Amino acid sequence: MTRHAITSEKLAPVAGPFSPAMKATSAIYLSGQVAQDPVTGKLIPGDVKAQAEQIFANLKVVLEAAGKTLADVVRVGVYLTDISDFAAVNEVYARHFNTPFPARTCIGVAALPLGATVEIDLIAN
Repeated sequence: MTRHAITSEKLAPVAGPFSPAMKATSAIYLSGQVAQDPVTGKLIPGDVKAQAEQIFANLKVVLEAAGKTLADVVRVGVYLTDISDFAAVNEVYARHFNTPFPARTCIGVAALPLGATVEIDLIAN
């Protein structure tokens, strides 16, 4: 698998652990995950950081089933019910990825399944 960060000196420096774009082939699209306990199916208790950690644990399981890891991720979508949680989620996010960081979008939304405060989807190659 080959993936390359795409950037330009004509862009402002990125404001976090992400690349403006990634070039890759043979993509796998992961559906959005919320912080469901894999045993009970219920949303885990805890703050947005705890939810983000559980989401990454769940995403790793799906990636593993596809023969991939977080190192194969080229794009991430983050959905927050409170955009002021951006920094907290970004802190968790940064622990799970290395350079070149995946391209990323973060969107504020009105509500998420199960009352979650954060949902994350991925594209891996």
